[in-house]
Amino acid sequence: MKSLFSSTFFACVIWSSLFCGDLPAQTRDRFRSARLEMVRKYVEAEGVKNPRVLGAMRTVPRHEFLAARSRSKAYLDGAWPIGHRQTISPPYIVAYMTEVIDPEPKDRVLEIGTGSGYQAAVLSGLVDEVYTIEIVEPLGRMAATRLAKLGYENVSAKVGDGYKGWPEHAPFDKIIVTCSPEDVPQPLIDQLKDGGKMIIPLGERYQQVFHLFEKKDGKLVATKLIPTLFVPMTGISDDERKILPDPANPAVINGSFELDENEDGLPDHWHYRRQAQLVESEAPDGEHYLSFETHDPGRLAQVLQGMALDGRQISKLKIRLSVKYEDIRSGPEEHHRPALYVYYYDSTRRPIGASRIGPWLGDSEWKTAAANLTVPPQSREAIVRIGLHGATGTLCVDDIQLSAQPR
Repeated sequence: MKSLFSSTFFACVIWSSLFCGDLPAQTRDRFRSARLEMVRKYVEAEGVKNPRVLGAMRTVPRHEFLAARSRSKAYLDGAWPIGHRQTISPPYIVAYMTEVIDPEPKDRVLEIGTGSGYQAAVLSGLVDEVYTIEIVEPLGRMAATRLAKLGYENVSAKVGDGYKGWPEHAPFDKIIVTCSPEDVPQPLIDQLKDGGKMIIPLGERYQQVFHLFEKKDGKLVATKLIPTLFVPMTGISDDERKILPDPANPAVINGSFELDENEDGLPDHWHYRRQAQLVESEAPDGEHYLSFETHDPGRLAQVLQGMALDGRQISKLKIRLSVKYEDIRSGPEEHHRPALYVYYYDSTRRPIGASRIGPWLGDSEWKTAAANLTVPPQSREAIVRIGLHGATGTLCVDDIQLSAQPR
């Protein structure tokens, strides 16, 4: 994918000899415990249940799909940079997308990604054939080399425009799209087998929702799933976008947490939602507020929202929100404290700084928190992240408002 940002939001070390031959015992021993902990903490605990998918996540060497400088983060719940403005998907997102399409051993699957090859590797042991199109040329070449070196013999890789699919190998039983167009590209509809399934994140560049499509009698039947945040699909699909972001006028969407169209108890327009739930009870604004709760120190409890933000035009962000908290204690690391963070990224999606409101510790009834946050001039994108961030206790938030001050 690849998911846009690092574990501030912004997403398996040895592939068994059954699928692709043996890897050195030293490598197997070195990463085994981290791999199993990743699946237990970030995948299984978040609701993925398919035993075959969990098995694949426990065996694929995720660290092999990252640059050496990022390998220490490979088994954390994050989307880490892989170069050329792309990131590898967080482990939960990879497992979630894989489970949703219900992979079967005889399936032929098309996967459209941005460069790491990790999603294709996870699929490799679950289906008969995988065809992966990487949309960024330098990364695509490296991914093809990496997949071959690691022994994923049933994966065919090429660089190309994901909008066009891979017609010479169609039709496909399943399609996974790990970058985001505005609408479903027609070639992918044509290349999906009747009775087949496709999962794809659709929407604007910073507001996307997973959709599961099933093809019945030549037509797609859609099921709307959870919000997410992916890099946009390149080529024709992105060139034809009708709605573009406005980096001079950033805003928080659904900041009072009133929208929950699919009635899953979680707020629409917020993604990477962990240990959060909507509460309908005497909210400071409207009928609902958002509550985070965990008693497991270091565990993620958060929601995120991305936006375009041009630091050449905006000097400060004015943010205010309502907060209430109970029995909040810091987690094991210094940064494990509840707060609202804004993370800033430059034109290459490189992190260039962060601002925060908080932290909030102990106990408090509803109160207003506010600040004017300085925007780095190099900023082109930002992520708003709010939650416990590894602390324990209960944090309630509502009525998040954001406005920009021109430079």
